[in-house]
Amino acid sequence: MTAMAKTSPNEFFNQVKAEARKVVWPTRQETTTTAIFVGIMMLILSVFFLGIDSVFGMIVQWLLKLA
Repeated sequence: MTAMAKTSPNEFFNQVKAEARKVVWPTRQETTTTAIFVGIMMLILSVFFLGIDSVFGMIVQWLLKLA
């Protein structure tokens, strides 16, 4: 196992700034589109899981009536 060379705090922050410059930030349009998509998917999945939960609830109630 090789020992890693220590980096000075100044060099560390220079490396962080260099990496931060490489970040590609989304445009306002991309952010809006993604937020709308997430909202729609959240609504679809919430209705789906409400339906599944209701079906299982009815099954459990029916089974409890049999006992």
